[in-house]
Amino acid sequence: MIGKLDEYLRFNETALNLRAQRQQLLASNIANADTPNFKARDIDFNKALQGALAKSGPPNAPEMARTDTVHLSSKNGNTVGGAPLLYRTEQQGNVDGNTVNMDAERNQFTDNAIRYEAGLTLINAQIRKMLSAIQGQ
Repeated sequence: MIGKLDEYLRFNETALNLRAQRQQLLASNIANADTPNFKARDIDFNKALQGALAKSGPPNAPEMARTDTVHLSSKNGNTVGGAPLLYRTEQQGNVDGNTVNMDAERNQFTDNAIRYEAGLTLINAQIRKMLSAIQGQ
C-alpha cells in the first residue's frame, strides 16, 4: 500500500526536489553577479527530470556496484538528476569575465519559483484526493 502511494507522488516529489536544486543554482548565479570570472550555470530541467525519474526506478531496484564513491552519483557537483550542469551562453560581453546577466537570472529565478509553487499545488490536490477517497466522500 505504501509503495503505491509512493509511486503516486513520486513524479511531483522528484520535480519539486529538482526545482529546489535549480533555485539554489540560480540564486548562486545572482549572488555572484559581481564576482570576476564567475560563469553562470543552469540545468536542462527536462533532461534532469527524466534522469532523476529513470534513476529512482522501482523501490526495490538493485543498485549498481561502485568502485569509487562519486561514480554514478550526483554528489560530485557536476550533475543534477543525472543531467550535467551547463554554463549559460554569454549574452553580453563583460570586462571582468563574469557571464551573469541579471535580467535573465531574475526571469529564470521567478519562472522556477512559480513552477515550484504550481508543483506544491498539484501535490496538495493529490493528497486531498487521496484523503477524500480514504474518507469515502
